[in-house]
Amino acid sequence: MSVGSTSAVTKSKAGSKMSLHGLGVICGLTAGVWLGAAEAPTKLVNAGFSPYAISLCMVAGVFTARWTFPTLLKGTSYVFADLREKKHLIVWALLAGALWAVANTLTVFAIRDVGLAVAFPMWNANSLIGLFWGWVLFRELHGASGKNVAKVVLGGVLIVVAAIMLGFSTLHGASTGQHAVRGIAAALGASLMWGTMYVPYRKAYLSGMNPLSFVTAFTVGELGTVFGLTLLLDGGIHSTAFDLLHKPGVLFWLFLGGFVWVIGDLFQQFAAKYLGIGRGIPLSNTNQLWGLAWGALVFGELRGADHEHLLLVIGGSLLMILGALAISTAVASAKEHSSTNEAVARECDRYGLDYNKTIMAQAGEEFGDKSEKRRWWDYAIVAVATLVFVTLGVRAVVPPLDMNLRWVAALGVALVVSLVAGGWSLYRRTRFY
Repeated sequence: MSVGSTSAVTKSKAGSKMSLHGLGVICGLTAGVWLGAAEAPTKLVNAGFSPYAISLCMVAGVFTARWTFPTLLKGTSYVFADLREKKHLIVWALLAGALWAVANTLTVFAIRDVGLAVAFPMWNANSLIGLFWGWVLFRELHGASGKNVAKVVLGGVLIVVAAIMLGFSTLHGASTGQHAVRGIAAALGASLMWGTMYVPYRKAYLSGMNPLSFVTAFTVGELGTVFGLTLLLDGGIHSTAFDLLHKPGVLFWLFLGGFVWVIGDLFQQFAAKYLGIGRGIPLSNTNQLWGLAWGALVFGELRGADHEHLLLVIGGSLLMILGALAISTAVASAKEHSSTNEAVARECDRYGLDYNKTIMAQAGEEFGDKSEKRRWWDYAIVAVATLVFVTLGVRAVVPPLDMNLRWVAALGVALVVSLVAGGWSLYRRTRFY
């Protein structure tokens, strides 16, 4: 198949490349806002439960929300038609979910041995691993100008450095414990798993799969693996996860964290589709800046910090903004788009896909006979999911924690504004394709 015969359809998209880049940037930054807020609800959970139990219950909320959004936006008929059309990608989606679960388990050990402030920036180096895989496997940045390569690479490095600075800004004389080497190895292992997890992402979107379809299969691998790890490593049927099922007042906050995380991850998926993993993932990794905002402004985690730590916060925040700005302005050139089209052609040849149709889908437009008609079970799925959250919500108990409610309101507004901006941009330009 010759990439040169891209057809008039592909040429008609040439004028909208900039808009697709802008859309990817909006999705990546929106992902950062929501992924950064996802950990806030878990702070409201009482101590005494194992990290495996917390993770499993949070992923149960993820599973509930992830089936709800594709059903609302496209309907199960569309999602399953998309999966049937690209059956080979189902196993890749399941693999991505399993990699996420393994990485998340490694973070349990990293947090235990070196603490969250040290471990978080280490596993956020996954963006550099994703950048490497994108360049090696999918020819991302091939054909890019030296200026754009410098922007993407330097931007990614700045975000990682900023993450390290923000992480250490929360340390106030804390010790990393006796197992620092083991904890650091676990954090780096999580980074490797998460960075590699983006390979199935990019493979799916180069094949024209809709992110809403991909995450539907992804969450099955995710929940299944987390459940298996909980049974294997957390006491089997005696895990404290099963005790949480009898504590709906606590369970709601974990489900809420999963709900917030799903919205962020969906935007991350669209960012990876329209920008590639080399650009999209670093932008979504600005989540640490927002996570720090929730911790410091709402929960007072920097209360009593000295000038040295405050300088780390200011410097890290500025570096992260500069890194995001550098990546945001690295618009792909025609040569780089040609390299991407070659990667699409390889996927089409390998799996017998229609090249023109795949290019359309990969660029945010789609034609075909996949129905978006809602069935009765679509409404039932949404109703059941809503009932789960409402039932847990009315029985939720807010622990007596010191929280700044004004900042809760302000950051809540930021969440809503980013959701409206990102959702409307996706709908207006791609109808969620």
